[in-house]
Amino acid sequence: MTATILSMEVVSLSFGAKRVLDDLTFSVARGETFGFLGPSGAGKTSTIKLLTRQLVRDGGRIMLFGRSIDHVTADDYERIGILSDTSALYERLSIRDNLALYGRLRGTSPRRVGHLLERLGLAADGGTLVKDCSKGMRQRAALAAALVHEPELLFLDEPTSGLDPAARSEVHRLLGKLQARGTTVFLTTHDMAEAETLCQRVAILDDGAIVACDAPAELRLRHGRDRIVVRTRTRGTVELTKGAKDAEALAGLMAAEEVLSVHSDEPNLEEVFLELTGREF
Repeated sequence: MTATILSMEVVSLSFGAKRVLDDLTFSVARGETFGFLGPSGAGKTSTIKLLTRQLVRDGGRIMLFGRSIDHVTADDYERIGILSDTSALYERLSIRDNLALYGRLRGTSPRRVGHLLERLGLAADGGTLVKDCSKGMRQRAALAAALVHEPELLFLDEPTSGLDPAARSEVHRLLGKLQARGTTVFLTTHDMAEAETLCQRVAILDDGAIVACDAPAELRLRHGRDRIVVRTRTRGTVELTKGAKDAEALAGLMAAEEVLSVHSDEPNLEEVFLELTGREF
């Protein structure tokens, strides 16, 4: 059985009279890439801040590395990397000097800095001061800082925000390699295609509560439509149901060599998200 690296059980959080998280319950397995999806304001960033002790819950239980978060040590947090909207880079230092500083603080080899600059497409820009960086360069530099010590557990809050398609693809490849090596990734994103590509499971959060949690493919199947779309040679597009009553019709089209293509009509993850939350991202 795969070990659980973090979990929440009936966790609640309020800011004054506003209930932000409502009996939140989920777990993440060691080595899993877990997507945490929800509309803006649903509570995604607050959840990460609870898991990293930047906020304190009102109630419930949070477990991290097999122990209550109340007893997690400073050494435990050395096993974590975080990319968030508050990730700190020193504006008057270059990208390379920022990474070298974080590397020294984390006790990692200087060679690690060069490797990360290369992998994230920053090798030619390593000498650029952070204050002069574009949003995309800043995002990649902050991700490199989160990875400098090769963490076991990585919290990523919108890691590809502001990146162009080529840079986004490189980050996806890097995260795939990290997952293959056993790194656990807790990912929030507004990009449903990204979640489908990277995540073994996703949880969909709405108004502080989880409304669905499963593998993306399972969620798509669960919310599938009872429809098969058949493109034919001479009869146009034919729509059939998935039931036994239309099996004979499909067989007849095949026997007549009319069928060009057959597609079942499952929604993509974005459509599932919209159906469950009724809201845009």
